[in-house]
Amino acid sequence: MMPATALARLLSQLEASRYRFGRREAAHVVKLLKRLAIARFPDPSSLIRFHEALLFFRAFPQGPSAVRATERILNRFHKKVQALHKMGADMDAFDTFEFSGIAGTRMEDTLSFDVARWLVGRTSGKVEIAWENYEPGRELGTTGPRLMPLLEDDAYVEADTPWRRWLEAASGKKKTRASWLIERFQQLPLTPTQKAELYESLRVPLRWNLGNCAITRTRNWKPVRDIFYHDAPLISRSEVSLADELARPPVHMTKLSPRQGYEVIETIREVMLVRYRELYGTTLGDPASVVRVEAGRGVSIYLWNLPPERRLPLRSYVAGLTLKNGVPINYIEAIGICEWMEVGFNTFYTFRGGEAGWIYAQVLRSLCHRMGTTCVSVYPYQLGHDNDEAIASGAFWFYRKLGFRPGRPELRELVAREEKKIAADAKYRTPARTLKRLAAGHVFYESPGSEVGAWDSFSTRNIGLRVNRRMAQEFGGDGERLRDHSRRTVARVLGLNVGLLTASERLSFENFALVLNLVPDLRSWTRDEKDEMAEIIRSKSKANEMRFLRLTQRHNRFRKALLKLGS
Repeated sequence: MMPATALARLLSQLEASRYRFGRREAAHVVKLLKRLAIARFPDPSSLIRFHEALLFFRAFPQGPSAVRATERILNRFHKKVQALHKMGADMDAFDTFEFSGIAGTRMEDTLSFDVARWLVGRTSGKVEIAWENYEPGRELGTTGPRLMPLLEDDAYVEADTPWRRWLEAASGKKKTRASWLIERFQQLPLTPTQKAELYESLRVPLRWNLGNCAITRTRNWKPVRDIFYHDAPLISRSEVSLADELARPPVHMTKLSPRQGYEVIETIREVMLVRYRELYGTTLGDPASVVRVEAGRGVSIYLWNLPPERRLPLRSYVAGLTLKNGVPINYIEAIGICEWMEVGFNTFYTFRGGEAGWIYAQVLRSLCHRMGTTCVSVYPYQLGHDNDEAIASGAFWFYRKLGFRPGRPELRELVAREEKKIAADAKYRTPARTLKRLAAGHVFYESPGSEVGAWDSFSTRNIGLRVNRRMAQEFGGDGERLRDHSRRTVARVLGLNVGLLTASERLSFENFALVLNLVPDLRSWTRDEKDEMAEIIRSKSKANEMRFLRLTQRHNRFRKALLKLGS
């Protein structure tokens, strides 16, 4: 075995080589990789360092030889993990938020119904219920009789119901208990949403072994025709002008076929699963809506919407994924209405040093073109609110240096004080406690010509709370009475024949009626404004949700009413 000091020295040299470029650098990297490929690693931490460096070089290679070398090692990496396991090493380090999903390891999580069903289908026979971490009670006693005959006679009256024995008896030996459970839920005569609600109420922890399968972080890069090789320093954040990037001509978007779109949605599910992450739009993306943007420098950006039956009541939703030379490096979430959108952008830990500022600018450029956005808002969580990872990385300053400003006046004053300290002392670093204060509110970026500050205090949550307060005060907390009153009132004012709407259009109308019924001057809208509002409502459930978003941008009266209700 290589001495620990020699191994540490090689790893440090390899990590430093990520940011060195020149004619001979690829050969130097390959030489280091060959020595490390045959080394025995004494602990998880050193092996994880090697793994993360390999993934970085696969995404940001200096030459073809570096790509071949990293792929060869990554494809066999599970053997090094298995060797550590046989040595009796503590494998917990492989199950952290940053480093999960490495080939040869095991994962455990409580998944949504849609992801659990997908995982069981992809890894048949390899998913099991983690019984030692599961203590079902009344929830399984209430739901279980739908699946297991006569369970009521035990669950309803006995204090020691042996849940595992019941499930084993019902599922038999041919299936894993997890796959049997998922199949039974799938066959229930309920809507997809109802099945998900019922299954997720059980909070079943699932466990699966990754082995050397392609969905691991280690191997879920995709082959690409043309790899971009780096022969010069990476683009730093200080070199990126968001204003210049957004002012460039619109990006070219390629609409993918449903089959190609399905492959992209499969990829994002793989990417998120092995990182213990799940977003509404990455789980339920619509394969028919996927578009691709080739941004240059080996960067491919994929964006998609939700299927009509899973859309949000008021806002439009776009999710996305970025590949760098075929390697997944971040995920995207954007939710908007009118010209405003909230955006979430998460670069995976491994690639934080790899042109994140430039890639973020390309993502925003693509989103603004796709959605017609001129006002971009960033969630406080992205800045560090209840997010220690973002605080540690100084995420607030990432956005601030790109031109974002806090929406709250007291936070703008705090930023001004901090920027004075930074200007006076090059060594000054904003303390964590101050970063947490700065992360307490949204930050905004407005394109030239947009109304600065219009959306600073807006939230659809404010609208939802207004609707619910009205339900409590005027309808005794009865949601159906509120809905019925809103339907009848708004249909009459808009002159809309609800009977001619499709089922999905009616659902959209019911949601918007709750909001429009709060607009005091709705009756004074012109006939054209009312007709345009009806078209907005109908378009919400159509195949292309971006048309709905564009229509909201043209309806000035609706925009003003929305801002007043939500601010």
